[in-house]
Amino acid sequence: MEFEPVIGLEVHAQLKTKTKIFCNCSTSFGAPPNTHTCTVCLGMPGALPVLNKKVVEYSLRAALATSCKINRESRFARKNYFYPDLPKGYQISQYELPIAEHGFLEIEAHGRKKKIGITRIHMEEDAGKLTHDPDRPFSMVDFNRTGVPLIEIVSDPDIRSPEEAGAYLRQLRSIVRYLDICDGNMEEGSFRCDANVSIRPVGSETFGTRAELKNLNSFKHVEKALHYEIIRQKEILVENGQVVQETRLWDPDKNTTTSMRSKEEAHDYRYFPDPDLLPLVIDDNWINDVRKSLPELPSAKTKRFIKDFSLSSNNAETLTSGRELAEYFEECTKQFPNPKQVCNWIMGPLMALLNAEGKTISEAPVSASDLAELLKLIDNGIISNKIAKTIFEEMAQTGKAAKQLVKEKHLVQVTDVSAIEEVVSNVLTACPKEVESYKNGKTKLLGFFVGQVMKETKGKANPKIVNEILKEKLK
Repeated sequence: MEFEPVIGLEVHAQLKTKTKIFCNCSTSFGAPPNTHTCTVCLGMPGALPVLNKKVVEYSLRAALATSCKINRESRFARKNYFYPDLPKGYQISQYELPIAEHGFLEIEAHGRKKKIGITRIHMEEDAGKLTHDPDRPFSMVDFNRTGVPLIEIVSDPDIRSPEEAGAYLRQLRSIVRYLDICDGNMEEGSFRCDANVSIRPVGSETFGTRAELKNLNSFKHVEKALHYEIIRQKEILVENGQVVQETRLWDPDKNTTTSMRSKEEAHDYRYFPDPDLLPLVIDDNWINDVRKSLPELPSAKTKRFIKDFSLSSNNAETLTSGRELAEYFEECTKQFPNPKQVCNWIMGPLMALLNAEGKTISEAPVSASDLAELLKLIDNGIISNKIAKTIFEEMAQTGKAAKQLVKEKHLVQVTDVSAIEEVVSNVLTACPKEVESYKNGKTKLLGFFVGQVMKETKGKANPKIVNEILKEKLK
């Protein structure tokens, strides 16, 4: 019997507001434990929550960007459960009436495009953070994160493979970063994912028993965990066993999932409307104002890059994967209007440099305007492409401009034909066996001769002129 997986994803995106969702405490990261707290986020008796308007605005941006229907009235509810990092004994969330529902994202996986439905987007507060002492039977709690605003984005069970799940997450992360509502950092937990996965016989309309997977802090871990869980559940069913509904933890060291607890249902949380918060009413004017403020989104930008800059779909998707990277490319192209060459340098030397140093494009040591200046020097024949790569490395290390480095190091390209002819003649005289082999048909030796000339000129000779002179003299 053949099986197919049924996957749904629950993504928590931490919103980039300056203050928490129901109080004025700071959301900044890295403060000493329990210093960004107050009577409201600690759940002291008599303290009343007040909704942060910016949280609603950011939620509306996410809803509009994912084609969701926005509910003109939504309500906050109390999600009741006990855990040491939850000071009130409940989490303020949304349940029956979320802020938005019934949207979708379009992804591309396995060489085809597909729409993944979004069930709902709702606002809620984050819990605190527990730190476990490895040497003593103690745990410490930091409530700084308590009350930090989140939106939970719940997909429909439309995903049919780990690769589709990865494509969906990458697209969603790109959107929230473009909207500037979340930094999308999975490693630090500001963009978190739980995955629900079950399997069923191919052709069946009935869902199987699902497991919820937690501790997924990278796209790679999500895909690996889903692959493992799909195989685990298949093996159980093939042996006539029964899959248990439970929450399982992904162990990236062992590449396995392990049982954590039985899966709770909604009724286990005893949801009820929060009596301290009024229903949230959103009018059309507010929605229209937010819609007007939306930036160009990744999918639209990718299509424009393909059309306006004649880029391949792969290159366009890479350049638009992050808002800052796309802006860097466009800024460089404005000053040096050769999109393909700009793309090659960004995706080649620049990305290699950033990866080696563990930096993002916003931390690039070479600005878009400085890279454009370097490319102009190549285009004008002042320096060779080989020298340009050396100059680029110097620019990154020193912060100096390309023109300044070329002048200081006397690296201006040699274009004097007579001077190059003299070097070529010397190289051919010094390599009689290679010249004879070339004339006998080993034309690949041309690269050897070019290399020798470039070596003699310390990379300064114009490669085009070198090639032309060599071909003429080797006839």
